[in-house]
Amino acid sequence: MPIVISLYDYTGNALRPWAELGFRCYAFDIQHSANSKVYAGEGEINFIKADLSSNDVMLEIADTDVWNVAFLSAFPPCTDLSSAGARWWKSKSDIDPRFQDKAVSAVTSAASLAQTLGCPYYVENPIGALSRLWRKPDHMFDPYEYGGYLSEDDAHPTYPDVIPPRDAYRKRTCLWTGGGFVMPEKQPVNYINVKVNRAEKGKGENYSPVHVRTGGKSERTKNIRSATPRGFAIAVCQSNLERILK
Repeated sequence: MPIVISLYDYTGNALRPWAELGFRCYAFDIQHSANSKVYAGEGEINFIKADLSSNDVMLEIADTDVWNVAFLSAFPPCTDLSSAGARWWKSKSDIDPRFQDKAVSAVTSAASLAQTLGCPYYVENPIGALSRLWRKPDHMFDPYEYGGYLSEDDAHPTYPDVIPPRDAYRKRTCLWTGGGFVMPEKQPVNYINVKVNRAEKGKGENYSPVHVRTGGKSERTKNIRSATPRGFAIAVCQSNLERILK
């Protein structure tokens, strides 16, 4: 059976639905402490420690004699692209005028890799500079819009104190897709808001619980906010599976 690859993927959430159906999956991320493997259903997820900014690593993955890839997802770092960090772009540019060019390169390299492999793919990033520096996204969604793919007694397996059951939160996410990617149908649930008192006039009070319960620049905060919504991962697998197995 062909394999499924996910780049810049620490949690492996995007791969689990594929693994449960018997696919051999690979999650590449520099944060993995060492190469490891977990089994899910009839398949497996291999966590590979890799510096994806290295051309040698990307060329190795692009070797079609080794990798028969059915699907690819990618979650390149968004710190220098997300509109949430726009207030710091000027100071970053003063230090390194090419800081955003480097961030865009990680995105376009992931898309180019998928095109080389000839498989359906999506590259994920939040709303921000990528629409201006590269191209406009093909799709946008919020996690709660795919919460219906999760069971009614769902609880998040890794961050239950932060991420609501059934991904019932808002976080507008953009997708750049290709290779025949099929955007899944939505099955929304009611999202949860957290009311926050704001001292500044004109600022909103209702926020996503994921936004409220995470803060700062820690790796944990980044990993929680970038964790692939599980309902969306299931929906993507279902909507693209038939084409792949033809």
